[in-house]
Amino acid sequence: MDRGEVVLTNGTDTHIVMWDVRPHDLTGSKVEKALEAIGITVNKNSLVGDKSAVNPGGIRLGTGALTTRGMNEKEMTRVADLCVAAINISKRIQAAVGKKLVDFEKAL
Repeated sequence: MDRGEVVLTNGTDTHIVMWDVRPHDLTGSKVEKALEAIGITVNKNSLVGDKSAVNPGGIRLGTGALTTRGMNEKEMTRVADLCVAAINISKRIQAAVGKKLVDFEKAL
């Protein structure tokens, strides 16, 4: 959120973070693929207001696996930086190849 990202419930009530990527004109499917490519596992997730579950507008991040590995605020800040970098990469790819997921995956 400090980086200007939209997170549902203004944070997390549990270990789950729901990140709305729609303000970037991206889908959760594309961001999921980009994060996977850099070794961060997340799940695409439909959000309230999505027109179709096929094109979800969000990403679900779980922090439980990170904290059990001893990560704290410093490491979580680095993970957030990597997530924002994945958004920027995804935006550049989409601008170059268009909005089809298959084209995005090939370019990624």
